[in-house]
Amino acid sequence: MKRIFIYLIAALMFAGCGESENKYVNYMLPIAKDYEFTAGEFETDNVFIAIEAPGVDCGIIKEQLAELFPQDGGEKAVTLQIKDKVEGIESPEGYRLEITPEQLSIEATDGAGLFYAVQSLIQLKGDGNSLPCCTITDEPEFGYRGMMLDVSRHFFGKEFVKKQIDAMAHFKMNRLHLHLTDAAGWRIEIKKYPRLTQFAAWRNPALWKEWWFGDRKYVEEGSEGAYGGYFTQEDIRELVAYAAERYITIIPEIEMPAHSEEVLTAYPELSCTHEPYKQADFCVGNEATFEFLQNVLDEVIELFPSEYIHIGGDEAGKNSWPHCPLCQKRMKEENLKGVDELQSYLIQRIEKYLNSKGKQIIGWDEILDGGLAPNATVMSWRGTEGGITAAESGHKAIMTPGQFCYLDSYQDAPPTEPMAFGPYMPLEKVYSYNPTDGLGEQQAAMIYGIQGNLWVEYVPTGDMVEYMLYPRILAIAEIGWSNPAQRCYNEFKERAIVAVNGLRAKGYNAFDLANEHGQRSEAATTLNHIAVGKKVSYADGAEYNEKYNAGGDSALTDGVRGGWTYTDSKWQGFIRRGGFDVTIDLESEREIKRISADFMQMPMPEVWLPGEVTISVSNDDVTFTQIAKIVNDTPTDVPMVIRNFGWEGSCTARYIRYHAAKGAKGGWLFTDEIVVE
Repeated sequence: MKRIFIYLIAALMFAGCGESENKYVNYMLPIAKDYEFTAGEFETDNVFIAIEAPGVDCGIIKEQLAELFPQDGGEKAVTLQIKDKVEGIESPEGYRLEITPEQLSIEATDGAGLFYAVQSLIQLKGDGNSLPCCTITDEPEFGYRGMMLDVSRHFFGKEFVKKQIDAMAHFKMNRLHLHLTDAAGWRIEIKKYPRLTQFAAWRNPALWKEWWFGDRKYVEEGSEGAYGGYFTQEDIRELVAYAAERYITIIPEIEMPAHSEEVLTAYPELSCTHEPYKQADFCVGNEATFEFLQNVLDEVIELFPSEYIHIGGDEAGKNSWPHCPLCQKRMKEENLKGVDELQSYLIQRIEKYLNSKGKQIIGWDEILDGGLAPNATVMSWRGTEGGITAAESGHKAIMTPGQFCYLDSYQDAPPTEPMAFGPYMPLEKVYSYNPTDGLGEQQAAMIYGIQGNLWVEYVPTGDMVEYMLYPRILAIAEIGWSNPAQRCYNEFKERAIVAVNGLRAKGYNAFDLANEHGQRSEAATTLNHIAVGKKVSYADGAEYNEKYNAGGDSALTDGVRGGWTYTDSKWQGFIRRGGFDVTIDLESEREIKRISADFMQMPMPEVWLPGEVTISVSNDDVTFTQIAKIVNDTPTDVPMVIRNFGWEGSCTARYIRYHAAKGAKGGWLFTDEIVVE
């Protein structure tokens, strides 16, 4: 049997890594580990189906086989068999599929393998009435292949979640992480604490951005204009069972100690001030906090058979803890050196409690701060460092770095897209991520898997959820399943287009990948203008931020323009109060017709256009003459925009001073090139 990476090497050499040699490959997503197509086809009529899977509930498998082979009772055999050992397969999720013109056989060591083999059959059949003759030996690269859906900022009910489970299962994903609690609304029924769903699950207005930038009040269930909702415990049981039939485990997230404004308004005695609408962090010094959290977790544990409970742990402000007598008393009694160790105390205590109930914890990588709980799994989102640190210390890590796996970012040219939270992250960027890149063998063994996250601050409807998820979550699915050596973006994109068309035909509002606009055209070429290569001097107090240096002192005259995101290493960033103030030495007096620079605005990360721009020229670098003053009139509620601030005219000068002052909102300034013509 041939390895797929051999085909890819051939494709790179002869076809530019762009077209598959067999049309059926375009239907496979994620791509199988090993496959070989041979001549002939297996007609899907006139078959009989035999399943040998003792102890396995094959209900959903039988349903899907009935759709694939509607005339069961014929002569050609379709056999599915659970065996103790299958050649070439080590994972219980793996399978071996053989198709000849006369028979079709599937072997696996577990029901999950049979299920995933059937997903491959569904893909290969497409809209036709036959299957290609082939041999496929397939199993996943990672045990954890996940998707996180935020149902707090905007709520999406059980039928919508089921629909996404169907898609996840079809593309061989196996974990659904539900972000059930956050400031914007508590979304799971807890019988011991009814105010969580009677009050903390409802708000007015409905749109998160209007609520968040408004008064952030909660309202009673059933009151006029109340927006929200929650899953009843019966809803949860139904979802868990539905997912389990499709070999997906649902992992609940109950946020602590931060992102808990809704809890601390419904039950203010759990905050440090005991006042509603005052805090986001639980009072760790208050024993009632642990009573509440343990009672909540008891009910959660009864509902979710998952090995893991996600306990959040991210973005705790900890502002009240240094001033809270109870927190200070706790720190003294436990000999804790600071607020990071106080958070670690909470995490470790909750972990011990969950371990006593047979559960493990997952937390965002902030749970590393102050010392990691002994058995915790880290979900690394602030880059890859948290996951690497966890792996080095012998802890499992799930990689979900924001720069690759946060699907609330723009997936196409921002001016053509609905408002999004984060910068430009097209399918190609997501697909480029390798969770174990650069890791040693021991570290790589601790990387449990990958997860794509969809936060929904700016995603208020189910249609928008699907638009942001598909096809980028398909890249996450393939990274989680397929061998890195198999990956080729051009080839993947062709398969993703086929998958998107299939999803759209089934009623999913997937992004139209076939008509993608793509990267900003200015970023595609290098400019040649009279300031290229010339020295740039930065005024004191107006230097660039090293994190966004774009290459350093030469960045603004290197001819390189930025793309749709300030994180692409082509935009230079300024956070100092002095704004952006530079002088360019053209080395001799030159005739100048135009001076301009582009700036970016992206409200959520506080990237703003300048308040005003002044452009001045000089022949001695001492006396400057102002030739332009441009006042920004772009409203701050305009989402992602790139605007040019420039001058046109005629002058002669050696030195150009370009000063961009910050606007009223402060924040970041980003520019990519000062163009002088």
